[in-house]
Amino acid sequence: MNWLLPEYIADALPQEASQIERLRRVALDLFRVHGFELVMPPLLEYLDSLLTGSGSDLKLRTFKLVDQLSGRTLGVRADMTPQVARIDAHLLNRQGVTRLCYCGSVLHTLPASQTASREPLQLGAELYGFTGIEADLEVIRLLATVLHKTGTPASRLDIGHVGVFRALANAAQLDPDTEAAMLNLLHAKDIPGLHDTCAHVSEPYRSAFMRLPQLYGGVELLDVARRELPELPEIVAAIETLRQLHRALPDLPLSFDLADLRGYHYHNGVVFAAYYPGFPSAIARGGRYDGVGKVFGRARPATGFSMDLREVARLAMDTRAEGAILAPYAGDDTLLAARITELRTQNEVVVERLPGEQNFEGPQCDRELVARNGQWIIQRLNGI
Repeated sequence: MNWLLPEYIADALPQEASQIERLRRVALDLFRVHGFELVMPPLLEYLDSLLTGSGSDLKLRTFKLVDQLSGRTLGVRADMTPQVARIDAHLLNRQGVTRLCYCGSVLHTLPASQTASREPLQLGAELYGFTGIEADLEVIRLLATVLHKTGTPASRLDIGHVGVFRALANAAQLDPDTEAAMLNLLHAKDIPGLHDTCAHVSEPYRSAFMRLPQLYGGVELLDVARRELPELPEIVAAIETLRQLHRALPDLPLSFDLADLRGYHYHNGVVFAAYYPGFPSAIARGGRYDGVGKVFGRARPATGFSMDLREVARLAMDTRAEGAILAPYAGDDTLLAARITELRTQNEVVVERLPGEQNFEGPQCDRELVARNGQWIIQRLNGI
């Protein structure tokens, strides 16, 4: 059946498409008033540019094809963040702080989860050019605000810091294969597997690696981590950064997870993930990725976040369609035509019934235009 779509690819029908577009406008308008400028990177790029500095995970998620003009390999973007970093570092070339935002489709070779689309609509915001914690605070607050405005307020914001694991890995002198294995085991919370992998790691690092999966929860775990993890300068600094975030964001539902290392090869500081009640995975993720622009000519500090707007729209879905106004066909009736134009300039949806149209199946109409005493007035439709 040729009309079937590939697995994990779906059309957005009118109600869902309207919801997605409404939330896109809400989010981009919010970004705009916070000083974030909109950019629109291309859907395709040369593969080496698209994947530079992104790590192996993105390579596996990227569709590849051959450019018929140049003969070079192209990639269909699987993540817009590296593209925006390229724009900041290579095209804009600004010296000060730059705030950029974006919204566009990306394509994945495999779905991120059983419920995920292979064509997410990636919405995000990135802040470049500032190393201080104030930049992290700004983007975390912005994330919380945009989730609230789109009707999916976070029930939990998990905060972590990849510097903790990186400091342990360096101090324990882990080889690349062991480090990669530990990352996978920590991601899966596989304690038996972690125990076996740590068997040949010297103390106190072996005990520290084993303790990481248990270091999640409220702010009190930062005291536990400070007492029980090795006294490495990077770990001390990372825990203090997390304390500062907690003090500065008392109104947000923060929790901490020192074993959340998604994007480890990409991030190099604070990382965070937002969760919505009843949804099994994070609806938004972000963090600091200083130096990402180095491969494009400038190593710029950077922090930001992104989310799948399709997913957010489904969670925020309001089943009530916008009420429209059903109008007779205006034809040569200048008064009716003027009234329809007036309503549309007021942002009302007005649908003209075409001559002879019997079965209307367009937008949900709850009102109609009727002639009364020489004027066209709005009344409820069929007692709705």
